[in-house]
Order: sequence, then C-alpha cells, then structure tokens
Amino acid sequence: METSEKRIKIAIVGLGFGAEFIPIYQKHLNAEMYAICQRNKSKMDELGDALGIANRYTDYNELLKDPNIDAVHINTPIPNHAEQSIAALKAGKHVACTVPMATTIEECRQIVELVKETGLTYMMMETVVYAREFLYMKELYENGELGKIQFLKASHQQDMDGWPEYWPGLPPMHYATHCVGPILALTKDEAEYVSCFGSGKIREELISEYGSPYAVETAHIKFRNSDLSAQVYRSLFDVARQYRESFEVYGSKKSVEWPLIEGQPLVVHTAKKPEPEIPEEVESPDFAKLLPKEIQAFTTHGVYDTDDNTHLSFTQGAGHGGSHPHLVHAFLMSLINDQQPYPDVVQSANITCVGILAHDSAMKGGEIIRLPEFSLKEM
Repeated sequence: METSEKRIKIAIVGLGFGAEFIPIYQKHLNAEMYAICQRNKSKMDELGDALGIANRYTDYNELLKDPNIDAVHINTPIPNHAEQSIAALKAGKHVACTVPMATTIEECRQIVELVKETGLTYMMMETVVYAREFLYMKELYENGELGKIQFLKASHQQDMDGWPEYWPGLPPMHYATHCVGPILALTKDEAEYVSCFGSGKIREELISEYGSPYAVETAHIKFRNSDLSAQVYRSLFDVARQYRESFEVYGSKKSVEWPLIEGQPLVVHTAKKPEPEIPEEVESPDFAKLLPKEIQAFTTHGVYDTDDNTHLSFTQGAGHGGSHPHLVHAFLMSLINDQQPYPDVVQSANITCVGILAHDSAMKGGEIIRLPEFSLKEM
C-alpha cells in the first residue's frame, strides 16, 4: 500500500453519524483528526474527552476561520449540507459531505462552480459505492466476468415512522443516492434523463409536510452516451418491508442479484449452464485488502468496538457494508495525490439531481426530465 508522509488536518462537523469516522481518521497515517464541531457542547465535550480531541467548536463559522484545518467532513442534517459545503469551499477548505449533496438543482450548481473556481476537492460520501457488495460486483465487472452490462436495478426501502425533524413525509426520491449511486458508479456513467412514477398514498398528516402523496416512487434512468438504462425504487412510509438497500447488475455472462431478506447471500447467475445450475448463492467477500492495515479492521467492526471506547452508547456495528474506512481512504488519497475522488463534485451533483428531478417527474405523471450537465472544464 503506497503511503505518503503528508497529513491532512480534518474537522468533523456533526457528531451523531459523524462520530463513526473519528477513530478511522485517527488511525489513518495521512490524517490528523484535528477538530470536531457540534452545537451541543456537553455532548461534544463528552466525545472529545473520550477520543482525545482538543480542538472543539460549537459554531461552524468559527471553525471555518481556523487556518489549520485543511478539510471538513460534514455529517449534519440534510437541509444543512449545501449551505455548509458552500461556506467551507468559500473558506478554502476541501469538503467531504454525507448524502445527499443538496436539496435543489441550484445548490448543486453552486457547489460545482465553487469547486471549479477554487480548485478545491469535493466528495459526496456515498456509502453504497464503497460497500463490500458493490466492491464485489465492481471486481467482477472490471475482471470481465459479467460480460457486457445490460441493465441495473437498485432499491432503498425503509420505515421512517418516528424519525425526527425533516423526515416525516419526505418525498422518497429526495433521499435516493443510496440506490442511484451504485447504478451509476459501476460503469462510471452519468444520468441523462429520468422518468418517475408515484404509486400508492401515505397518510394525510405526512402528505401535508411536503405535499408529496406517494408511498413508492419508481424511476427509470437513461444513461448519457450509453445504451444502458436503470430502474430504482424508494419507499419511506406506509409500506410493509424490511430495511433494504439493494443493488443488482445484469450482464451477458453473469448477473448478481440482491437477497430478498437481509443477511442472506447474494445470488450469482451464470449464463449457458444447465438451468438448475445457473444460480449460485455467494457470500460477498470483504475488501479490507484495499485499505492500509491501520484501518482495515473498520470494515467489520464499528468504531466504538475498540477497547478504550466500549462505554460509549453509539454504535453501528459493521456499518453500511464496511464502507466507512473506504470512504475516508478515498477522500484522503484524493487530497494527498491531487486527484479526483469518486464520486467527485460533478458525479455527486448528477447522482443527487437524479433524485430531485425524479420526484418532480412523479408529480408530473412520469414526464421525462433531462438532467443539467455539470462540468469542471471551461466551456
């Protein structure tokens, strides 16, 4: 594993889900886990004391004035993502931001333009494109075992009753990156246009929050400069379904399907075998081998499984298919090597805009809506 002596000073903003990443940065040889930021000072101090982080901020704008900080990793609520990313880029900081990138097309455009103007790096920290199941399918694809890709499909279904703040009644496709991300990431393609249908109806008290009536939204996505299209579907309320983030790929030689029940193996179909032998259950291997040895353990254990932090209540177990250390490493290596991460700012905007415009399409009866074209190249 190639290493560099350069170290990136990281500030983590938002310490709920964000706390998961702190010990990963602390153990990575190219990072200095420099600062944390949370409005609740007592909770921030508890975490800062437990994990040994001296620099602490309750005011995000004050954090951005700190000249020692190279990059911010934003893990705040969805409505804050664009505003905080824009502020960080204007302050000269690189940005890693949890999903989605923004809530409007214009916000996505502003972030892309700021990256173009400043030369800074932006990465949307989409977990699924670094989950072990995706990395397994990516390895099959890159080795030629899938053959020609013919179709992709993904879903994200979750019962979000009881979630706080902005979640009740949220349009399903407004939080679509976990299913849009992998279908575009496998072949590194972009979406050109989308058509989406709404189905069913959620409770009236939920509809009133956003004016979004649908229980399920199903989108077809046409890829740009490609013969491929994909299907994604989302549900958040009033649908009986175990939590599921699925990703499936259909190739000319092999196809891979997600299990119907969480915890079961993937199913790999191989062409031209006798019919009963076509499907095979396969446990996805772990891909810690792709990481520096210092952070490999985080693909299978939550960050609070370490000996000196077992008292903390927040834990996520294996967390998002073991993706967290892969995300950290990809972001840091993009800064160390001065190269674009995946997804970079243009890809992040494309992925995010698919969901925003898919919901618009559903509200217009499935109308085809073209995505804006973003680019870092001068026109």
